[in-house]
Amino acid sequence: MNGLHLIADLHDCRCDPSRLLDAPGLEIYCVDACQHHGLTVVGRLFHAFRDATGQAAGVTGTVVLAESHLAIHTWPEIGAVTLDLYVCNFSGDNSGRAQTLFAELLARFEPARIERHAVSRGQLAIP
Repeated sequence: MNGLHLIADLHDCRCDPSRLLDAPGLEIYCVDACQHHGLTVVGRLFHAFRDATGQAAGVTGTVVLAESHLAIHTWPEIGAVTLDLYVCNFSGDNSGRAQTLFAELLARFEPARIERHAVSRGQLAIP
């Protein structure tokens, strides 16, 4: 359970707006980024939303990792993204991998403002 849980709200993202609408592209990017940082992908699900008129309206996606998960939600109408990355391991410390992957994800969307939090989780006393 020992791990690092990183969450962030990205505001006024200056990336190409299509990045916030492209579920297949986000899925490929997120899976590749996780693998590049040495994490083990065991599943994934990305869903593109449509508004009442049928226009693209954002993406929700998750990459399930042996080490836990990455979740992303986009709101293109306000240029916002939320990120949630939890990387844990009972026998090792993956905090460095979590931090470098998270920095890459933040940079991808070019936010003008970021609200972020880091939580150390599962610091169990092992008998």
